[in-house]
Amino acid sequence: MRVLVDLNRCQSYGQCVFSAPNVFRMSAGEALEWDYEPDAAENGLLERARHACPVQAITLAGVSETAEAR
Repeated sequence: MRVLVDLNRCQSYGQCVFSAPNVFRMSAGEALEWDYEPDAAENGLLERARHACPVQAITLAGVSETAEAR
């Protein structure tokens, strides 16, 4: 699965960092950093992070349409 973040939408609330700390992190300059292709073991936490984002800036590429509908 590939993680995409629309930095034009991201407001740096950091909710994704709390949901998937092995994938997302805040740099010292308050910028969001992330692993573009995390291990498959992180998929459940990535879904949680995507839903936790208040501005819906996270897209998970490679997710089936069934999973997207949830």
